[in-house]
Parts: sequence; structure tokens; C-alpha cells
Amino acid sequence: MRGLNHTIAAAILAFGLTNPLLAVEPVDINAADAATIAAAIDGVGLKRAAAIVAYREANGPFTSVQDLTMVRGVGEKTVNAAAKNLVAR
Repeated sequence: MRGLNHTIAAAILAFGLTNPLLAVEPVDINAADAATIAAAIDGVGLKRAAAIVAYREANGPFTSVQDLTMVRGVGEKTVNAAAKNLVAR
């Protein structure tokens, strides 16, 4: 029975990872609000996400996800870890 449970769990996981209907669209850091940015980047809370939005409003759109490192308190490690969830359009 235990083997069957593992097989079913593996099948569900494989389906979820390959099903385009379940794919998560990357967050556009030039259009998203602070709550959306905070949810998309591990380690970034609402206050830091608000700083990202404020920076964008003061300096114009980000040209790449790596530009987030120009925001005080957002490091390269954080950006690299979240890069697959973000896009700068």
C-alpha cells in the first residue's frame, strides 16, 4: 500500500510540473504592486516590496530583474533565488 501511495504522489507531482494549465506566470516587476512582489520573492516582505515599487516610480522601469539589486536592502542572492519567478517587461 505504501508503494502505491508513493506512486500516486509521484504521478500527481509529475502532472503538476508538466501541465501548462498549472504553470505560474512570472511576476512583472514593472507592473506588479507591492503585495504581489512580496509574494513572489522569498525573503522580501511588504515593506521591502514597497521600496521596490517606490524605486521604480522614482527611477523608471527596471530593464532587467538584476536591476532590483539597486534597491537598498535587496541583494544579489535574493534576486538570483527569485529570478525564475520574475520578469522585467
